[in-house]
Amino acid sequence: MGLRTRLLLAFAALAVVTTTITAGVLYWRARSAVLQATQDAAATALTDRVKTLLPLSSVPPRRADLEELVEGLSDRGSGAVVLFRGQQASSGMHPQSLPAELRSAVRSGRVVWQRVMWGDTPTLLVGTELRIGTGMGDSVPSGLEVYLARDLLAERDSIEELTWWAGAVGAGSLGLAAALAWVAARGVLRPVRELRHAARRLGEGDLSARVTVRGADELAEVGRTFNATAQVLEHQVNELRRMEADARRFVADVSHELRTPLAAMTAVTDVLDEEAGDLPGDAGRAARLVSSETANLTRLVNDLIEVTRFDSGSAALALDDVDVAAIIRACLRSRGWLDQVEADLPEGITARLDPRRLDVIVANLVGNALRHGEPPVTVRLTADEAWVMVDVEDSGPGMDDAVLPHVFDRFFKADTARSRSQGSGLGLAIAWENARLHRKGDRVGTLTAANRPGGGAVFTLALPRYGEGTGEKR
Repeated sequence: MGLRTRLLLAFAALAVVTTTITAGVLYWRARSAVLQATQDAAATALTDRVKTLLPLSSVPPRRADLEELVEGLSDRGSGAVVLFRGQQASSGMHPQSLPAELRSAVRSGRVVWQRVMWGDTPTLLVGTELRIGTGMGDSVPSGLEVYLARDLLAERDSIEELTWWAGAVGAGSLGLAAALAWVAARGVLRPVRELRHAARRLGEGDLSARVTVRGADELAEVGRTFNATAQVLEHQVNELRRMEADARRFVADVSHELRTPLAAMTAVTDVLDEEAGDLPGDAGRAARLVSSETANLTRLVNDLIEVTRFDSGSAALALDDVDVAAIIRACLRSRGWLDQVEADLPEGITARLDPRRLDVIVANLVGNALRHGEPPVTVRLTADEAWVMVDVEDSGPGMDDAVLPHVFDRFFKADTARSRSQGSGLGLAIAWENARLHRKGDRVGTLTAANRPGGGAVFTLALPRYGEGTGEKR
């Protein structure tokens, strides 16, 4: 449930509760006031009317006196009853309809009333017992009970009208509350939405994303905090980007600057290699060491140059329709690995790939298996309509679980205790980048590493069989 819905429901619930309580209290008070006024008026009318009909011509009254009294009372009500010690006279109502509790209260000497329902008609009964003065300042019961019945139809209509107006006011209040809730929710959610959009843009890399701050409430404070955080983040990211660009430029410049002296050194080491066999003792070993280290340095510089191309976005594919098995076999042959590797390379598997980059990927995978795994090393080629897959497996102990997530990281080496080891730690990273360059629509080349259940590591290369690309940028 969204925040807007929750706000609307909260406002609606508050409006319903408030309106119900307010309308209920007002309805109850108005109903009580109407009925109380009617009851007071009826009691006063009864008392006044009785006074005008007294004194009776004889006490105890005759039957004619009772009927005269009833006739005088019923002029102003819907019915009247007069009772005196078993005698009775009535008009518009039957004495048997009088509630027993009402008669009991009347005999106490008070003017009392009671509301009853006669059929569908609400009726007010008012009764009193006449008292006779003794001449000594007090009075005694006369035994004469007088009851007046009056319908409450007009009051019921008034109360029903009050009920209708209470419902109408409640519905109107609910509608007004819903409108106010919508306006309030819109005012509250506008900065929240802006903050959400700005956060999304920031997460997508737009470091210039900011929110417009309005007012001085808590949401405005959140907006100011977000803007300050985004500004600091933008500054830090730009600084990191600048430093990263400087580092890449430095690596690229140094790598290219080293190419010329390395070419001269390589020429010299080639001569030393030819003469190393004729040099005595330490001189021959030194010549071979210089030649080996020069070759390692050359590979490192070439790897760094390749990495800078990936980082700068200048690396691109030079696609060609090739026989994949032939490319892999040529890679193994050129490096003298045919006798060290078991190759399962079916003929007739063609694909549109960059042959040079495929050669680099396979060379890195097989070289890594030969250096860090154990024989036999197997290279297996498979394909379907959309993909070409190359698996390189070794029979060694496999890789530690902590190593697997990092095998394609740059400069990562599983044995960190060794200060120097064969390779630069860039080979698998370069192979991974070369795999990702191959793509067809939403299919992107992948390179994954895992351990076989029976022991040994397996690297799986998957390339779109018919890729898209342009000539490589230099």
